Formats: sequence, C-alpha cells, structure tokens
Amino acid sequence: MRIAGITERPESAKQLYPYQEEYITRIFHQLEENGKRENIIFQLPTGGGKTVIFSEISRKYIEQFQKKILILTHRIELLKQTATALEEAGIHCKLITSEVDDIPDQKEYLCFLAMVETLNNRLKDDEAYLDDIDFVIVDEAHYNSFRKIFHYFRNAVILGVTATPLSSNQNLPLAQNYKKLIIGDSIKELIAKGYLSDATTYTYDVHLGGLKVGIDGDYTVSSLDRIYMHFDMHDKLLQAYKEKAKGKKTLIFNSSVATSKSVEKFFLDQGIPIKHLDSTNNKQDRKDVLRWLKETPDAIVTSVGILTTGFDEPTVECIILNRATRSLTLYHQMIGRGSRKLPNKNKFTIIDLGNNARRLGLWQDFIDWHDVFVNPEKFLEHLYEREIQMEKGLLYDLPDTVKELFPNTQNFDFDMEKNYYTLYNKGKKTLEAIDISSENHFERIRENATNYLDSLALIDALQDEIKYRLNVYISCLSKASKNYFNYLFETYNEKLHAKLKATLPFSE
Repeated sequence: MRIAGITERPESAKQLYPYQEEYITRIFHQLEENGKRENIIFQLPTGGGKTVIFSEISRKYIEQFQKKILILTHRIELLKQTATALEEAGIHCKLITSEVDDIPDQKEYLCFLAMVETLNNRLKDDEAYLDDIDFVIVDEAHYNSFRKIFHYFRNAVILGVTATPLSSNQNLPLAQNYKKLIIGDSIKELIAKGYLSDATTYTYDVHLGGLKVGIDGDYTVSSLDRIYMHFDMHDKLLQAYKEKAKGKKTLIFNSSVATSKSVEKFFLDQGIPIKHLDSTNNKQDRKDVLRWLKETPDAIVTSVGILTTGFDEPTVECIILNRATRSLTLYHQMIGRGSRKLPNKNKFTIIDLGNNARRLGLWQDFIDWHDVFVNPEKFLEHLYEREIQMEKGLLYDLPDTVKELFPNTQNFDFDMEKNYYTLYNKGKKTLEAIDISSENHFERIRENATNYLDSLALIDALQDEIKYRLNVYISCLSKASKNYFNYLFETYNEKLHAKLKATLPFSE
C-alpha cells in the first residue's frame, strides 16, 4: 500500500550503525508498548546521530500507524539539516517556515517539520492550523522554548531528543513534561566502539575574578568581555594555539561578537589566516566561510553561538573554548563539533581557556543522566559546589601541558588534606604536611631536571599546584589570614629553590 509522503529509502542514504538500529528498535518498542501515551526523552551524545535515529523512527511510525507526525526544531540550521535527513530516510515532509501562512495541501502530508516560534505564532492565531497530530518529535529537547507549544498537542505522544537531558531553565525540569528517559551509549562507549574521535584536553589557567551570573544561570556576556577582550587573553589564546593547534583545522568559540571579531583582528595582525562568523552574517558570507573551512587544511574560524548546533564539519581537529560557561549543554555542544570520526581522524584537541573542564568535568567523563533527569537540582548543586571550591582554590587538576614537562614522573597524586589529618590524628605538628608536599615537588623536579637552571622552569610550572596545596592546607585550619598564606607560599618556594640548588649542579 502506498503511503502519502513515503518513498523507498534511497541507496545514497547513510548506513545505520548497529547501535543506532538498536536504539531505533528500543524507542519504537517503547512507543508501541506505551498504553498511557506518556512522553519519552532520548539521550545520545553529540555526534551519535540523533537526527538519523529520529528520522528512521518517523518513517517506521508513519508506515505502521499512517498517522500525522510533527518534528520541531528551534533554529533554521537544524530545520534544513533535519529536512535533508528526512528526505534521505524517504520521507517527504511539509516545511512550516515563516513564509508559510496556510497549509491548503495539509491532507497530502503525514509529516510536518516546523520551527517552534513560527508554529507557535500560527497556532495562537488558529489552534486548528495543524490538526490530528499523533506524534511529536522535539529536537534539542533541553531548550525550554518548546514547552509553550505542548498544550496544543495534548493528545499526541512527544519524543524529545537531546545530548544533555537537563533543562535550559532549572525552574522547569524536563521531568515535568517527559515521563521516561532512554539513555544511549556514553561518550566513552562511542569512542571505544570507533564511532567518535577521542579528545585530549589542554587546560590553561585563566583568572576569572569578576565574572557575574545572569538570569539564565550562565556568565553574563559583559563580564566575560571584560576578561576575554583584554590583550593578555588574546596573547594567551595565540600562544595556546601555537603550542597545541598550529596547522590543525580549528574552531574558536567565544562569548560575544565583539570578542570574536577582536580575536580575528589579533590573529590577522600576526599574519595568521582566520575568519569570523556570527548570526548577523548573510547566507552568502556564511556559505563562503564554511566552504573555506572545509577546503583549507589549517583554517581557523572564530565564532559565537552559531556553530554550536546544526553544523557538521567532520574535518575539524581542534576546539578552542575561548570563554567560560556554567552550561553543561553548551560545553558539550561546542566540543562535539570536533568529535566526528573519519578514517584518518580518531583524535582531536580541546584547548580550554575558561577553566571549563575543572568546573564541568572532562568531555569524556561519565555522567549519570538518569540521576540528572530525576534530580536536576542535586546535579546543579554539585556543579555549583565545584565552582565555589574552584573559586576558593580548592579544586585543581594538574594540566596536561604541565604533566608533559615531567616525562619521568609516573605518579602525580598528592593529597594534602589526607596528610594534614594523618598528622593531626597522631598528635603531630600539621605544618609537617607542607614539608611532605615540598619534598614531593622536590623529587618530581629532581627526576626531570639535569641541573638547577633547568629546574627553574619546572618550579615556575608548579606554582598553581603549590597554591592549590597551600589553599587546601589553609582550609583545614580553623582560621588563617591571607598574610599567613603569602608567608607559607614564599617560604615554600624559598625552601624548594634552596634544596634544588644544593642538590643539582648549577648548569651543564
């Protein structure tokens, strides 16, 4: 039987991976068994192929039930990307864009694809604008903008898809609208199976004092600009690029158009080809920049916002986060632009210039999405606690860029708090914990430096770790002044220098 809007799946369509077929089966089984017609949300990391998966689900739903489905997106780039994926799945859908006022040929279609804002405006004027929808698919379901339209489709089942099932509005958790979560493979699992590229993250410490949090829960653009528009930050960005990304196809993500344009000028002044892109660029400019990115092996594109969703360029080898964010979703979206796998690409580089990995964890870190979905407040509280610890200097991971300076060191672990309380419980002077820490640093430097002059650069590289250990020590005390911290810091360095100078030859 011929079904309206459905054709044979073209041979040119993307071949489904086994894990994608598995999730199509799981989700569809849930739809079939869903007697209460409860809404479902599906989580899969960026790069896992969510669009391909829900396109196939759309096809199966239409074939089996011959009922109307609606697919919602929130950006024009995603609308076009989704329309292409649906055509590849053999589904001819009706696009509802700002140019479409009426749908006189509505009966000829079983699949409708719409921008949420456009459709909301049409439905406010006429609730019967789109009738008899039985199944709604929401792309990037974590965005709160979709829920205002749900009441028009009370009789439909809604399937939300997202990489991060955490609402963009913490006061309106996703569990209010979705009753069941289906969790896909984790980032590490997709890497292990060969479907995503692995990443190496290089963190560069940035002093973020003065950042303010806006009503959306993320840092305000104005407070970010005060830091990232500064010459010192541009210079740090340039040096990080030269050290870890030179020659690699690179995307730089910024917090504002002003910062992105300033970065473009700074790089061009240094003779480094780079192009800026933002939402104000016209279609032709965007097309030209993205073609240049695709065709140029060492291209650099600096942008804000526009390339986080609805954009796919698998040849990107490096992601630079030239901003700080508190949004786990944005963090994963930015990094996901570099995670696509190619036959000659199984790794990519992340350069973090916003302490984001320390705040939100490494991109590959396991996240219990079920717990996040059920207890979003608890998860966000955990992130905020990490941020407070970081601001107090109590959260620190030795950057890979520093570890590389100590190739002969096997173990970088040291627990200042544990040493403090071991001494305290034994009735010994807790100040000895600082001596133990200093000895640990001395041994690390000694096994990697051939002479005292070489050791100076290594001491300098450890200054942030020394401050972190002393902050932990101070936090264990009932009271300690800033002057006392400064005294400990100066004394620590003086003793370390003196011991290395007495042990190592001065020079070769």
